Amino acid sequence: MSITHAAIVGAGIAGLTAALSLAQKGISSDIIEQAPQLGEVGAGLQLSPNATSVLAALGVLAEIERHWLEPKSIRLASGKSLKTLAEVPAGDFARQRWGQPYGVLHRSTLQQALLHAVLSEPLCKLHLGRRVAGVGIDSLAYVTGKKPDLVVGADGVWSVAREVIPDSPSVSFSGNIAWRFTVDGDAAPDFLSRDGVVAHLGSRSHLISYPLKETNGYNLVAIASGTDADEHWAIAADAARCAMLLEQFTGWHLSIRSLLAGAKEANFWPLYQASEGRWQNGRDTVLIGDAAHAMMPFAAQGAAMAIEDGFALAQHVSSAPLAEALATFETERKTRAAKVKARGDFNRFAYHARGPVRIARDLVLSLRPPESLAADFDWLYGHRAGG
Repeated sequence: MSITHAAIVGAGIAGLTAALSLAQKGISSDIIEQAPQLGEVGAGLQLSPNATSVLAALGVLAEIERHWLEPKSIRLASGKSLKTLAEVPAGDFARQRWGQPYGVLHRSTLQQALLHAVLSEPLCKLHLGRRVAGVGIDSLAYVTGKKPDLVVGADGVWSVAREVIPDSPSVSFSGNIAWRFTVDGDAAPDFLSRDGVVAHLGSRSHLISYPLKETNGYNLVAIASGTDADEHWAIAADAARCAMLLEQFTGWHLSIRSLLAGAKEANFWPLYQASEGRWQNGRDTVLIGDAAHAMMPFAAQGAAMAIEDGFALAQHVSSAPLAEALATFETERKTRAAKVKARGDFNRFAYHARGPVRIARDLVLSLRPPESLAADFDWLYGHRAGG
């Protein structure tokens, strides 16, 4: 083993997963988080088998499964007619084909499961309410009282850790906005699926919806392109922003427009993405999760990539000299992230298609049987991080 102790900046999904993964290899860690407590950020998320395989290996999946829902299918549908265009089976099919389940859940369910596991792990120590001025080894040792062998930047899109790595990625607004909101189960319109994930597609926009077992309601994310944003996120959507949302969904089915118009407590999330760049400094510092490769949610892989990163990093640093391990990790995970990003870019093009391209898309999808569509995801859902 090349290291015995790490400092992890950020206690989100990436940071907590990395801490548990390192502990599994006998490596202790200090996790440093500027927030005074780990609150409920965001709403729902999807966990595909490539992510749940890691959670199973870390011993936290069973707790998550008590609270989540396994959708029977993932459907694409028309935003104008509500007609189903294509369907990929999930549920038992996902377990059989990809070896692990596909689930939908509230983000806090995942975070609380990871947090509980970290707090129960003697090799992990969590420091809340500690803002760091820099992420050098000496600076972090001052905060934690212990000098780390490795610094892991898991501090998200606006990463501080990224600033100390030469030629690291930069982030920029993607040209897309997400409006996130929930609907009570009793007030949900009939077109929302009670047991599946549905992506309604339209010109320059789409709407994702799925049920949340924890709240007896529905998570909805409306994503539209061609809007402006400043450097903020999770902003309460005021009247002007709600009007902008409805404008992006002009021509959609009346039932969907009525749902969007009546959205309560919607949050306005500008979406940012990371450029190419170095993820590690060749010695002792590495980026994971959104700090390294923030990408659009068009492949529903944001949480999954963070989980894969944390697990793969532990595999590498526990089996090779640190500099070599970081270089190998960077090469491996850059290749993986680039492929996932390319899939997301393709989905964005397909989901937001207009005119003849939309017509061709609908025709091609209608001719693909469900198992054929599922095979397109074998490389993504069947992947095993660190394997």
